[in-house]
Order: sequence, then structure tokens, then C-alpha cells
Amino acid sequence: MGIYNLDLFFKPNSVAVIGASEKSGSIGGAIFRNLQRGGFPGPIYPVHPNYSRIGGVPVSASVRDIAAPVDLAIIATPISTVPDLIDSLADVQIGAAVVISAGGRETGEKGRGIEAQIKAKAISHQIRILGPNCLGLMVPGYHTNASFAADMPLGGKLAFVSQSGAICTAILDLAFKERIGFSHFVSLGSMADVDFGDMIDYLGYRSSVDSILLYVESLTHVRKFMSAARSVSHTKPIIVLKAGKSSAGAKAAASHTGALAGEDDVYDAAFKRAGIIRVGSFQDLFDCAELVAKQPLTQGTRLGIISNGGGPAVMAADAMALKDSEPEPLTEKTRESLDGLLPRFWNRNNPIDILGDATAKRYSDVIQTCVASKNFDGILVMFVPQAVVTAEAVADAMIEAQKKTKIPLIACWMGGRDVAPAIERLNLSGIPTYDTPERAVRAFGFLVQYVRNLELLQEVPERFLRELEFDTEKLRKLVHEGMTDKEGFLTEVASKTILETYGINVSHTIVASHARDVSHLSREVGFPVVMKIVSPDITHKTEVNGIRLDIRSEPEARHAFDEIMATVKTKRPDARIEGVAIQPYVINPDVELLLGAKRDPSFGPVLLFGLGGIYTEVIRDRSIGLPPLNRLLIKRLMQETRAYKLLQGYRGRPAADMALIEEMIVRLSQLLIDVPEIKEADLNPVVVKDGLPIAVDARISLSISPQPSPMHLVISPYPTQYEHRVVTKSGIQLFIRPIRPEDGSLFVELFSRMSAASLYYRFCRSIKVLTPEMLYRLTQIDYDRELALVAIADEAGENRIIGAARIINGVDGTKAEFSIMIADAWQGKGIGVKLLEDLIRSGRDRRLEKIWGYVLPENRNMLKLGKKVGFASRYDSDVGMTVLTIDLQMV
Repeated sequence: MGIYNLDLFFKPNSVAVIGASEKSGSIGGAIFRNLQRGGFPGPIYPVHPNYSRIGGVPVSASVRDIAAPVDLAIIATPISTVPDLIDSLADVQIGAAVVISAGGRETGEKGRGIEAQIKAKAISHQIRILGPNCLGLMVPGYHTNASFAADMPLGGKLAFVSQSGAICTAILDLAFKERIGFSHFVSLGSMADVDFGDMIDYLGYRSSVDSILLYVESLTHVRKFMSAARSVSHTKPIIVLKAGKSSAGAKAAASHTGALAGEDDVYDAAFKRAGIIRVGSFQDLFDCAELVAKQPLTQGTRLGIISNGGGPAVMAADAMALKDSEPEPLTEKTRESLDGLLPRFWNRNNPIDILGDATAKRYSDVIQTCVASKNFDGILVMFVPQAVVTAEAVADAMIEAQKKTKIPLIACWMGGRDVAPAIERLNLSGIPTYDTPERAVRAFGFLVQYVRNLELLQEVPERFLRELEFDTEKLRKLVHEGMTDKEGFLTEVASKTILETYGINVSHTIVASHARDVSHLSREVGFPVVMKIVSPDITHKTEVNGIRLDIRSEPEARHAFDEIMATVKTKRPDARIEGVAIQPYVINPDVELLLGAKRDPSFGPVLLFGLGGIYTEVIRDRSIGLPPLNRLLIKRLMQETRAYKLLQGYRGRPAADMALIEEMIVRLSQLLIDVPEIKEADLNPVVVKDGLPIAVDARISLSISPQPSPMHLVISPYPTQYEHRVVTKSGIQLFIRPIRPEDGSLFVELFSRMSAASLYYRFCRSIKVLTPEMLYRLTQIDYDRELALVAIADEAGENRIIGAARIINGVDGTKAEFSIMIADAWQGKGIGVKLLEDLIRSGRDRRLEKIWGYVLPENRNMLKLGKKVGFASRYDSDVGMTVLTIDLQMV
């Protein structure tokens, strides 16, 4: 249900506690008292059939007996009672419930049945459910402790959402020690309704939230989660600890791809794609939380390290090296400034060793000099106990320095009893503290990762020099034929035929079914050749000695055929053998690659790239991506592997044609988008010879997909259904299509050809420069959340974008806001009409009820255009603009 009614959890006007009690140890009683002690601003209604008063407050036997309206119910009764209680909530129009009750799916079949009833009734009554089997929730800024945790956290701007109640209480306890505050603290439990995707959507657009912290055991509605995370992560960091690094997916794999693409690897790839920071341990989760809760986000990657001990400084530098990073070198100007502050034998490098006799003033001077130098994006200050100065004095110097800077300052006070009071002072002043250099460096590294994520998100993908075309009709026919064989993989020839249909370069392969065919087929292919067993039952041909390489004559070919057939029949007498494949032999290839695909039960199709050949599973050089993929995403995918360096040219071998490899991967990605029936695929090896890639072996496994295309994907693909050609009434021929990430340069050109007045009308403010952030926001969109259409016309022999229009879905999914911009030279020629008509049609496809938009009163052309297409208008005096609205249920 999205974020519908979620405000009732976090800003309720009144709360009913069903199962409230005065009994010692009662969860319902603890929640009732927590709400009272926390200072909840509205009325709290205890509900229990066996009490008349609890804590001096009158008790109702049922929510139906409460005379006043109630926004939120907290249910702390046995789970078997919850389905009927949901009915009673509906009777009195309570819109949300926190179900604390345990005993659901975690207990087995009976519990799963009760949970299913709860979910069904909640959907039927449009009641939002948090839980069951959860700790509850806390909102310090709203004085709400609707949980059975002992204490409410301090206030702050960090939101924490956990699937585990135990992790909630552990984080809460540590947070008190380190003085970390929270805006929202939420236990999701079994997620019968409200899940991680809903929470990211809700929290991501709250001004009270700066960062979101997640503890995840599993995901539901993965497509919704990915859409929410991709939307929010470019404005606020999302940090996740994913528990349960399972290898179960790999154990069941039949191909190289399946063996290499384990469940946790896919989660890792998904988090990267969504811009999420993933941490590997509970300690890292807390350390990262402390940093983002207390300090501003770093604007770059340059870390300065200040220490009064050489050993700790070296440890910090080593920790950076483990993350493929290093301390930022000092500029000559910074060195000269520090020369005037430090003894003449200081190391003159970063880490800056200010020596064991450093005073609090020396610390202060060096920190301020480093801040003023603008040489760093963050500074780690380290202290080890010395006789010449107290830990508290140095802490005070750092606290004073923090008041004069906007870059993150991080403290590492090493020791125990002697540094404890200083650590307390630092925590109270909002400086994150770590007890080892490694922890401090890792925490800063997570912020650096977020900065790099943003930089990568805002890059504009390159366009291919030619449009890629795909024979979808022929492909569907081949897939239908392939589905008739429901056992294992298709043969190599059938697999290559499917790949070739989508323009993927494969080696020419002919099957010899009988020995008499070998000679003339080998001649047809051309020596030297490779000969391979063809069997739907044999995935890895080398395991049955079913391959012969570098065959250079007809006698060799006939002998190889007989030998392969005899050997395979001996090793696999049960296998169905269709013959021996003959194909050209590539002598001494430059690189052997693996391209593969696998259907993941949670994330749908995933694509794998890495080093190929017979040692693929030993070398394990691979990275994973989620379709759809563009050139930029593919480049990143390849850069994560050692294979990428080989492709650049190595020890006299030529560099590969990277554009052709990128195109091959894009074509495979599109194949996975269009064919949800692909269960697994192996293109191994894809050999690169003289720079050109060709798949010399391939296997594809097909099976019925749980969902049709494109719903089998967790990231919405480019919606080709909105591509079409039209002619305006004035005779202008247009190609209208959805915007693509590769359209960045074309959109910049459109922007440059709009007058200041037109831009003001479009953005309702003066805009002179299209920033990278704006360009990213306008061109790299989530098609599940919005649709942007561009009108392309032939202008002076070139295709150019001359207009763009978009709708952005509202939070409830029933309404969308529209906007439109047309290049000045093309205004008044019917282009806006065509774009708006297409937007309206797409809105119906999306089951929207209304499309609306704000228009400045002086923008008479837009008001006229809206009226022409069917929009109603009204003036909104609160914002000083006219609102155009069209009811899609009425037109």
C-alpha cells in the first residue's frame, strides 16, 4: 500500500493500547507506561476486558467502547486474537496498528496461517500493519515510545529501521553510551504489511531525517525496495547491514554462472545499484551510524590524520590501504604552515605525527591549520596517553576546533581508564569516537563510498554510435520451441541461435550427427576446428572429456569424432547425445571472458561478468549486475574485475574493443529483459582475439517464469510501448519516446535553446545553469515512479530533442504531477498537445486518477494548452499559482 496512512504511526493524535495491563512483566503494560513516561501529546486509551482502571486511567473493554476517535492501535495480545481485532479496528475507523504479538510465521504452518489472515484483513479494511512480532516504534521528536524498550532514544536526525527487535535494543543501548540521537526508531518484525521499501519512501522525504540505517535479514517486494532506495539514496545516505550470507543459491547451481552468483553477492550488487552503503558487521553498522549522526557528510575523499604517536598513524594508513585508499598528500603550502608549528624533525607527511610531547595547544594549532588549508575533506585526530598532557585537555582542544569547521572531525582516543572521561566529553559535544584507528578509518570510508556513489550516479552514459535493434518476434518463436524441452539446458547450437537473434556475436557452429558428415562439415567450417559433444544432459563438456581442440585435417576430425563419442558414452551412458559440434578454433586468444545470467528468486535476472575458461570457478574473478544495464553501468561492472585490466592490453597483447564488449553485454541484458523464461545462461568462454569478442561456447536453460516481462525485473526497464511517430496539425513529424539516461547531452542542448522566461515558467524560478545534479534528476529516472517523454524532430539534418514532458507519481499512487518544456523556436506548433495527450494515455496505463500541475498565472500559453487538452484550472492563493487538473476517470 506504499506510504498510505504511515503518518498514523509516527504522528498519531491518539493511541489505544490493546492488552494494556498492570501485571508485572506484561508487554501491554510496559507499552502503556512507556507512552505515558515519554510524554505522548495525545490521549492514551488502555483496552482490556478485565480491568476498569490502569494507572488511574479508565479502561475500555474493546476499542468499540472508546468514545473518541483513535488514530493508532498497539496490539499486545496473543496473535490468535489479532485477526478479529483488525475487524474491530475497522468498525471504529482506526487506520493503523502496531502488532507486537509473536507466534506468526516464525512458529511454523499454523503461525503462517494466522499471519496470512492478518494481512488479508488489513488489506480488506485498508488498515496499515507494523509487525507482527516486533518491538514497536519510537519517535523522540514526537514524544512517542510505542514500544516495550526500556528507554526512548535521544532526539536526532538518524532514522533506524530493523527487522530484528534484539538488534534494536542492542543499538539503543550503545546509542546511549555514545550519545547518538534518532528521529525514528522502528522495529518491522515479520513485515506482514509495512516493509523496508515503505519505510525508505516515508523517511526519505522527511526533513527531520538526514540518514537512514537498516538492519536487514530478508526483503519483501524487492522491486518496491529498489525503487525507493534509488529515489532516496541520491539525497540521503542509506546504510545497511544485511545478515545471513547464504551460499545456498550457489550449491544448487548447474552452470559456472550459478556457482559464482551466490545469494549474498546478488544482494551486494543490488545495494550498489541502489546507491546504498553496505557494512559488513554490527560494529561497522554502529560506527557508521555514529559518524553520520554526529558529523556533516564529507564532500570528498581526502582524509587528514593527526597523531601524537607514530605507530597509531601507521595503523591508520594501513587501514586505508586495505580499502584501496591512502592519506591525502600535503601541499607544500600546508607543509610550510606546519613547519612553523611543529618541531623541525616532524615527518612532513600525512599522517601528521605531531610527536609524543604534543600539548593541547599543538593539537589545536595543527587541527585549525589543516582545516584552513582546505587540503582535506575529513580529519581523524588520534591520541595516545602521554605524561605531558591529559586526554581531557586534548579533547577540549578538538571540541573548540569543531566549532570552526564544517568538515567531519573524527576522534580516536586509544586506551582505557585514562581516556574514558575525555571520550565522554567528545561524545557529549557531538564528535564521533573510536577506540582503534581501523574502526575510525572504516567509518570514514563508508562516507567516502557514499560520495563516490553520488559521483557515479550523476555520470551521463555514453551513447552507442548506432541504434541497437532486436528481432523480438523471431526470439519469442525460438523460446517457445526451446520450452518444449523441459529438461536442463538447451544445446549449444540452440543457445547460440537465440543469442545470435539478439545480435550477440557467436562462433559459427554445425552439428555432425554421423561420422560420415564430419569431413565435409569440417571443410565447410574451415580448419583448424574445435569439436565438442552435443548433449542436453551434459553442461560441462570438459568433465566428460568431450572437447578436442586445434584439429587441422579431415583424418584428425574423423578420429576426434569417434573418440569423443566413445569416451562420452563410457562416462555418461545415460546422456542423450545429438552429435558433435564443429566450429572454428581461435588460436591463442588475448583474453577469455565469462558472460552469464541467472534467475535469482528475489531479484529476478542477474548478469555476471568475469574471467572465463575452464578455471572460472577457481579464479572466481567476477562481478554482478542487475538489468537493465547501460554503457556506464557496464563499464563499472567490468572495472570491478581483474579481467578489465587485461582488456586494456597486457604484455604486448592488444587492447580489446571495449565498445563491442559493452554492446554484447547490453544485448545480453536486453535478452534477459525480454525473455523472463531464461533460468540460467553461460557464455563461456567469450574469447577476445585482435580486440574482437566472440562467444565460442554457450548454454541457455529455459523454464516457466513466475512473472511476465517486465515485472520479473526489480528495476523498471525502458518502456518501449511509449515510442511512436506522430504528425502535428501543423505538419511537423515527431518521434516521441521516453527519455533515456544517454540523453544527457541532448537535454543540455534543449536547455540551451530555451529563453530565460521559458525556463522560469518551467521551473518557477530563475535558472541559468543546468547542474549535474539537475541533469541526473531529469534524465536518469525510475520508470516505475515517473515517466518523461521527449519529442524528437529532424532539425538541420540532425535528430534533436525539442520538447519534454513528465509525470511524477504522488505518494499515494493515485495522482501525478506534470510538467512540460518546449524549445522557444518550436512553441505554439502543437508539440505540447501531442506530449500532454501521450502523458494522459500513460497515466491511464498507470491507473492514475488525476494528473495535476502548478502554472504561473502569467504563463498564458500553458494555461491555454491545458484547457485545449482538457485540464480544469483554479487559482491557489496560498502559493500564488494556477492549478491545472485533469480527472482521468472522467475523460
